[in-house]
Amino acid sequence: MERLFGTDGIRAIAGQAPLDHPTICCLGEALVSLLKEKGLEPRVLVGQDTRESGKWIEEALFQGIQEAQGEAVSAGVIPTSAVSFLTKTHGFSSGIVISASHNPYEDNGIKIFSSQGIKIPDSWERQIEELISKGPENVSRKKIDISSQDTLGQDYTKFLKERFSHIHFSRKMKVVLDCSNGASSSFAPQVFSDLGVEAIALNNAPNGKNINAGCGSLYPQNLAREVVDNRADLGIAYDGDADRAIWVDEKGRILNGDHTLYVLSRYMKAKGFLKSDTVVATTMSNIGLEKALEENGLKLDRAQVGDKYVLEHMMRLNTNLGGEQSGHTIFLDDCPTGDGILTSLKMLEAMASQDLPLSKLVEDFKEFPQLLVNVKVSRKVEFNRFPEIENTMKEIETSLGDSGRINVRYSGTEPVVRIMIEGRDNSEIEGYSNQMAGIIQKHLGKKEKKGPGPFFWRKK
Repeated sequence: MERLFGTDGIRAIAGQAPLDHPTICCLGEALVSLLKEKGLEPRVLVGQDTRESGKWIEEALFQGIQEAQGEAVSAGVIPTSAVSFLTKTHGFSSGIVISASHNPYEDNGIKIFSSQGIKIPDSWERQIEELISKGPENVSRKKIDISSQDTLGQDYTKFLKERFSHIHFSRKMKVVLDCSNGASSSFAPQVFSDLGVEAIALNNAPNGKNINAGCGSLYPQNLAREVVDNRADLGIAYDGDADRAIWVDEKGRILNGDHTLYVLSRYMKAKGFLKSDTVVATTMSNIGLEKALEENGLKLDRAQVGDKYVLEHMMRLNTNLGGEQSGHTIFLDDCPTGDGILTSLKMLEAMASQDLPLSKLVEDFKEFPQLLVNVKVSRKVEFNRFPEIENTMKEIETSLGDSGRINVRYSGTEPVVRIMIEGRDNSEIEGYSNQMAGIIQKHLGKKEKKGPGPFFWRKK
């Protein structure tokens, strides 16, 4: 059976399988069946980002849930982390977020949380996939009564503000927020203003089609200019569902989730908040982070890409800080999933407590040159079936030694192989990247009739 779930739920073009009405309706029914099998009352909370397809996807989910004799409640447009928090605190058996995160508006997705606000395990995903495969191919649309609780969003913002009501600033702080025309658009500016921070909001007028459109965490360049022009203390860029945050310091430098882990691990350790001397990241985090943490008496543990895998490692190691270079950061004492607004407030707390600008807090963190390469592929096959791919990876790994890394993996959301290479010399890693990408293209590449080549690079 073809997999429906990737590294972060189901994601596809809205209206096309597996995000068509029959499949979504069957998913709602399958989830209720699974909850009943687990002995749980099938009460499901549903939230969404600002994509225009969110409304009909929500209706399809409600139809499936209701036809299976379950109860669904809508939280409306709300950050992903809010659904995680509210599912756990308000007694829901499961939570669903309709979002494709940083993808363009044509895409959408479905993320599912357990009653503990944690993304459901792979075993649950397999059971849901099996139940969907047995469902009907044609499902007629019905008029659905969407029930909602208007106070849910208020409960989430209250939780955030209560966590940070103790922060005292030596002066009024100014931040610029890029809300990506997504789920943070109404929440983030309000939370910051209520806490006494001057907040300048950008891209906070969603229309269903402008989410992530040249803005947000994937396009922070405009934010950097605004921070400098407004002489702001900090710039914060969210993605579409606001579960990640990246930064612009007061000098206009763009910083990522590795900088978050560096700053906040040191701050939490100094305050006695860090439960262990281990921070969890992923295989994509820069080797410079690993070495910087070592210099501060901390260890970096790497999980596979995906915030739910970061969480699994955190729980196993009994540590309370982990995250991804992309900007997902988990503070396990507060919430079991990435929360961009929560992370923003934590960063402001660290800055205020030490009375230092962000540029000073990260100045001892030296990133190694990193090159990311995406190779379009026609199929996803285990790499060990191709000795040339395996041998090339081993040769590059040996050549880099302790001064670099190579990571080659399939994307969980796109038909591409992602190649990440780090080292001390830019020209060296670019040569290795060309070599590895060429071998991947030779054995797995997707033939292109027009347009750019089959792979593209992103330097760091």
